[in-house]
Amino acid sequence: MSNPVFYHLLDALFVALHALLVGFNLLGWAWRRTRRLHLITISATLLSWFGLGAVYGWGYCPLTDWHWDVKRALGETMLPASCVEYYLDRITGFDWSRATVDALVVGSALAALLLSAGLNLRDRSVKRARTGGRP
Repeated sequence: MSNPVFYHLLDALFVALHALLVGFNLLGWAWRRTRRLHLITISATLLSWFGLGAVYGWGYCPLTDWHWDVKRALGETMLPASCVEYYLDRITGFDWSRATVDALVVGSALAALLLSAGLNLRDRSVKRARTGGRP
């Protein structure tokens, strides 16, 4: 471990980035101004999980991969595949099963994707109606 202060800062940065991304992926569809960006981020997340996941393991997330590199440099071991499982375990003090966490995470992401896609389509239709059919 070359510089523990640097790794602790990186760890805090990854916690913040993960929290922001997870929060935005769950709720970004709720505001009209963020819906397009939300559709991009939730689609990219699912593409990572299932596209990159076909190569690196289902549910693969580059942020988690890099974050776990930092945690290992800080001496942590036995890290789960999922950052959501890691933080659920720590926050609740309960040992969550991987299957339960995966079902909650994938179900929530798919619900957010459907909401985002539906609301983006509705917003597009409303905009076309207001502009007389012009894009």
